Amino acid sequence: MPPAPAALPRVPSPTTRWLASSGDLVLSAWAIVAAFSTYFCMYAFRKPFAVATFPGAADLPLLPPLDLKILFILSQVAGYCVSKFLGIKVVSEVTPGRRALAILGCIGIAEAALLLFALVPPPWNAVCLVLNGLPLGMVWGLVFGFLEGRRVTDLLGAALCGSFIVASGFVKTVGKWLLGQGISEYWMPGLTGALFVPPLLLSVWMLARLPAPTAEDERLRVKRVPMDARARRAFVAAHAPGLVLLTAAYVLLTAYRDFRDNFARELWDALGYSESPAILTTAELPVAFGSLLAVAWMFRIRSNRRALAAIHAVMVGGALLVGASTLAFQAGLIGPAPWMVSVGLGLYLGYVPYNCVLFDRLIAAVGSAATAGFLITFADAFGYLGSSALLLYKNFGQADLPWLPFFTASSYVTAAGCAVLLVASGLWFHRRTPDAAKTGGAARAAG
Repeated sequence: MPPAPAALPRVPSPTTRWLASSGDLVLSAWAIVAAFSTYFCMYAFRKPFAVATFPGAADLPLLPPLDLKILFILSQVAGYCVSKFLGIKVVSEVTPGRRALAILGCIGIAEAALLLFALVPPPWNAVCLVLNGLPLGMVWGLVFGFLEGRRVTDLLGAALCGSFIVASGFVKTVGKWLLGQGISEYWMPGLTGALFVPPLLLSVWMLARLPAPTAEDERLRVKRVPMDARARRAFVAAHAPGLVLLTAAYVLLTAYRDFRDNFARELWDALGYSESPAILTTAELPVAFGSLLAVAWMFRIRSNRRALAAIHAVMVGGALLVGASTLAFQAGLIGPAPWMVSVGLGLYLGYVPYNCVLFDRLIAAVGSAATAGFLITFADAFGYLGSSALLLYKNFGQADLPWLPFFTASSYVTAAGCAVLLVASGLWFHRRTPDAAKTGGAARAAG
């Protein structure tokens, strides 16, 4: 039997060749628009349902009564959490040529689940939200795979993170507007997602046209390659103490961030903004600007080791801001809106780096062949376990405590826990990261 013919190399499209020859400015602008828009659109298939109130309780066999909205949120988070564990394998192993199709497939399944959510009676339609979250948890890692390992990844990643800060409020504003037009709470999520299908298709097409990182990118940030199970285990084993500390802090941040996000309407209503739906979007704009500016500034630090230390410092500062602003609000020194903006800024100063610059710089600093998408998805998997635990604790352990006092107490726990964990992580990695100035490791630092 004759040998199978070798696979022909993929021929770059004219757009890809043009981008590769157009210079860093044009390439970066294209990548920012494509990645930001893709993930922004994804949020239309994930978060709009959270703006509905879904009054009532779910009476499920063998379980105590559960608030219907909490049941729906837990269901989606459960699917999202399982998705992250699946994504540890899928995101780390997927080849660049299949990423765009994987993104569209994930979001297509999520939209179909939202349509079923409207057709299946409650509380059994909670299963549809499990199916909705199941593919969506992989989208971030797939999108970031197009951006990582480049000289400008810090800037690209910061811009991408802006999508989930702004998009959550925006799609909920769209969802609340649809509710005001007479759309039912159960049809609103699927209809909101349908409105974003055209821009999603265009955005993913743009992502698929990005050229691969250059040889200079690989020299400065280490070549990124798919990771099989053996490579994943080896990387985690080599850096386990630091990764455990980082993951523990991320569990706190994710639980706090998800609670603030999922119950934003209830929190703002309790603060006196029930008649101002636009606050869901406008309050996030300074949060996005401040946190992304701090992360993008890391682009100016050429040494990967120093950048990793600076990222830890920013995240610790964010944790302290959450605690200090909450204390100031309770003391009457600041009003409710400045407080919500301040805790949002502090939260995202800690949360955003995990999703872009932290792991990209960590890989470059330690000089190991890996993918940031794997580490992001790894941390996310445990982060959403924490989010589920917080919701269960609120429903069964603090059911009578109003949303606002519960959020205030969570702010102090998150601030203190993250500050301690992140200081310890920063010290661990700083002591174990090679100093490029002494080792001459060009792949670990550019200066």
